[in-house]
Amino acid sequence: MFSLNDKIVNWLLEGDPSIRWQVFKYLLEKPAHIVEEERNKISKFGWGKSLLDLQDTNGTWANGLYNPKWTSTTYTLLLLKRLGLIPGNPSALKGNELLIDKGFYPDGGINFFKSLNYSETCVTGMVLMILSYFKLNTEKVHILANHLLEKQMDDGGWNCRLPLGATHSSFHTTIIALEALYEYEVSYPKHKKIISSARSIGHEFLFQHKLFKSHKTGKVIKSQFTRFSFPPRWYYDVLRAMDYFSLSNTSFNTGMRDALQIIIKKQNSDGTWNLQQKHPGKVFFEMETVGKPSRWNTLRALRILKFYSAFLL
Repeated sequence: MFSLNDKIVNWLLEGDPSIRWQVFKYLLEKPAHIVEEERNKISKFGWGKSLLDLQDTNGTWANGLYNPKWTSTTYTLLLLKRLGLIPGNPSALKGNELLIDKGFYPDGGINFFKSLNYSETCVTGMVLMILSYFKLNTEKVHILANHLLEKQMDDGGWNCRLPLGATHSSFHTTIIALEALYEYEVSYPKHKKIISSARSIGHEFLFQHKLFKSHKTGKVIKSQFTRFSFPPRWYYDVLRAMDYFSLSNTSFNTGMRDALQIIIKKQNSDGTWNLQQKHPGKVFFEMETVGKPSRWNTLRALRILKFYSAFLL
């Protein structure tokens, strides 16, 4: 049985506005005007304001489109999206314009790399996610979505190494593609039928693998998949996957059960979840400490368990 611990909720509400508005919306189900009032604070206080203040005068962050990781324009906009910065924010849109203007490639995807003569699927997904979420007014967003659909593999997922001969989908590329297509579907609902169908096929790839296991041996594919990080950057883990499923209102599937049990087992005795790992790279500032209770992971875990509460053992 799922229940919210008042002490944990109060602890979450002591955090950044980017945490608080999501607690109000997903855990406490407060009225929309209260949620939006808190969400509007992201650009004015805390982590969101700090990131916006770090934007270069030309619209980039760290003077780079995709590199350096994790301070470049791409990864900063991804983080602002996860914070919940209001779509249409002028500073974010300025960065959006640079990504599509500098990265759009003749094959219909995104390529920031001189060493490649084709679009990179992970990066195409990230940029589609950003443009769709922030609602940049460009026809190229539809071309990116079509490009991603064309790159879906026979097993249902995606792999950025497909041009190099990959025959099995990547969990990393697949979760990026699914999140991107969901944001596109939300912003452009007239395309819901084809996008939702592609996402459902992608879901089956993850369900077949119980979200983190080999479909052949049943063994854990990578221990990293069961360690929870935030921000996830381009990496896959089961908390990221299950949060995507809950946010996209995906019905329970038995392929989720093992992942839900992992999430439950990771909970501390005080009701929190720790930040378990960080992905090496440059950051503008640290939000949380590895090995310590994480508001981000606690928020996301509770959101998932609340959404799927009817199916918890």
